Amino acid sequence: MTLPSHVPVLIAGGGPVGLTLAALLAEYGIASLTVEADDSYCSGSRAICMSRRSQEILGWIGADQPLIATGLAWTGGRSYFRDREVLHFEMPHDPLQRYAPMVNIQQYYVEEYAHQAMQRHPGLASLQWSSRVAGLQAGPDGVSVEVETGGERHTVRADWLIACDGGRSAVREAMGLKLEGMQYEGRYVIVDIEQESQRPVERLAWFDPPSNPGSTLLMHRQPGNVWRVDYQIRDDEDPEEAVKPENVLPRVQSHLDMIGETAPWKPLWISIYNAKCLTLDSYRHGRVLFAGDAGHLVPIFGVRGLNSGLDDAGNLAWKLAWVLKGQAPDSLLDSYSVERVHATRQNLAYGAKSTEFMAPPDFGFRLMREAALRLALADESVRPLINPRQSAPISYDASPLNLTDGLPRAGQAAAPGQPAPDVLLQDGGTPHYLSANFGAGFVALALSPDAGLSAELDVLAAATQGAPHPLRVLRAGADGLRDEHGQLRQRYGGDAGTVYLLRPDGYVLGRWQAPAPAALRAALAPYYPSLTLGAPTKGQA
Repeated sequence: MTLPSHVPVLIAGGGPVGLTLAALLAEYGIASLTVEADDSYCSGSRAICMSRRSQEILGWIGADQPLIATGLAWTGGRSYFRDREVLHFEMPHDPLQRYAPMVNIQQYYVEEYAHQAMQRHPGLASLQWSSRVAGLQAGPDGVSVEVETGGERHTVRADWLIACDGGRSAVREAMGLKLEGMQYEGRYVIVDIEQESQRPVERLAWFDPPSNPGSTLLMHRQPGNVWRVDYQIRDDEDPEEAVKPENVLPRVQSHLDMIGETAPWKPLWISIYNAKCLTLDSYRHGRVLFAGDAGHLVPIFGVRGLNSGLDDAGNLAWKLAWVLKGQAPDSLLDSYSVERVHATRQNLAYGAKSTEFMAPPDFGFRLMREAALRLALADESVRPLINPRQSAPISYDASPLNLTDGLPRAGQAAAPGQPAPDVLLQDGGTPHYLSANFGAGFVALALSPDAGLSAELDVLAAATQGAPHPLRVLRAGADGLRDEHGQLRQRYGGDAGTVYLLRPDGYVLGRWQAPAPAALRAALAPYYPSLTLGAPTKGQA
């Protein structure tokens, strides 16, 4: 492949975040070039737990179905102190939901499915393996990027450069930026083994197990008869020695013996890890934006690493597309940084709490953990302290995009800046998930609108038909989508005339009770230039 001299978007890093971002941009009609230093997908399981939100984002590019078909869904897990169970947790879920709370699948599958989604847009999304960013010069109108490939250097001019090149980001280094925060000394050996097992799919954790005294050990089943095993090593152990097979395999065998897994097994991959709570202060630096591990490193405990990176991609893709299509000024991208830095700081706070329990950094934390575990043996009220705090979508409560709340007393219903809860509605006899409408344009969700409001919404939608991704109106009620399971009433309120405006990434922009046409037009005008405040609505024509 000959590298182009110019691209609208150059993505540094062809891991799951970079490939998903490229596919999302292609869905919006935005051309990109992704350069990846490796010559293929990653080796080893790496990130394995895909949250419901990540499955939804992958659904926007058509990568959810192969992931679900291959992956192993799970809803809860168990924790043990030594050899006794002290916690059995279940994540919120019900059989009507579109996606499981979590799916276990090796990272290389996610990369493959995102790449396949890119390949459905050959004129828009291209990937260059064995290529890396070797230097860059950023200016007010774009970035000149030196790309090294095939032993040669090429200059590619990009309107926007997106750094998705991981924890050792070459883009971040070239710009002289540093991640700030803390990292923990405790190290975990990570092992993939192949072994047949009949155990249910759930997260398993042992604290001070007889098989590995003094350690914490985690297990997850994965596709292909693969166990992922993570175990903590002592502070005085040499990391290079700790990952040698002669030191790893006896520890794994000891634990398999303890839990009664007697089938033959073989190791597939061994690595080592220590938890980090690090982030950039901003994910936008002029025409350079950061996503995934290039911008933040989150502890694995609570599975917020890759899941937060995919959420970065879902947040960034529509905003960058709106800017490149001339639908919004590039100041819209400032909100990407504001929202996702806020998300990272929340993820880091949760991740730090989980890390301090899973890998206590000092004697005081170890003492408190052992006290909680001992009490949990006899007192159920203590057991929630052992909960690993699994990943959950973040609310952008202080986002600059949030509109003044028109339903401030709506109780538990989703407010501006919060993720729009999915609901299962009925379109005639066909199931219709609200989340299936995300990943494109804005959505107006109207609950039992009267004839006047319904007509006004049609006028607004018609006025956006010339946009790349026009407004879509969804009506719920007697003459529209039916809320047969009561989910819409529960999660959005049931008052007739309520209108929610939902962003392309599935977040609530604003909500009102019987809104005036001018209020809806003003809310959408920043994203649809055709909706000028001076244009007449149906009622004013």
